[in-house]
Amino acid sequence: MAKEYLERLEEIAGTTASDISGSVNIECKHFFGGAALYAEGRICISLTPVGLAVKLPEKTRDRLLGNKETVPLRYFPNGPVKKDYVLFPNVDAEGSTVLQGYLRESIEYVLTLPKPIRRRK
Repeated sequence: MAKEYLERLEEIAGTTASDISGSVNIECKHFFGGAALYAEGRICISLTPVGLAVKLPEKTRDRLLGNKETVPLRYFPNGPVKKDYVLFPNVDAEGSTVLQGYLRESIEYVLTLPKPIRRRK
C-alpha cells in the first residue's frame, strides 16, 4: 500500500522537484504507511491515507486555512494538529498549477529551517 503513495507523491511532485533538484537534494521515501518528500533531509510534503500534507510558512498556512482551501493536519482523528502543515484532503480536486506553486513554496521554506539532527543508533 505504501508503494502506491510513494509512486503517487513522485507523480504529484515530479515537475516541481525536477525543476529544483539541480541545486537541491530531493528524495521521496516511505513514511508511516505513506510517502514523504524531503529537501536536503528536511521533510516538506507527505502523502498518506489522510491526504497531501504540505509544510508551509505561517502566513500561507493561515490564508489557506482561512479560505477553507485546506484543513489542519491530523494523522489520527483525536491526534494533535501538526501546526506547520496544511492538508489538501482531496489531491485530485486541486488545480495542478496551484498545487505546484505550494509544493515549490514548501521546498523553499524548509530549506530556510535548521537541518534535522540525526541521532546515532
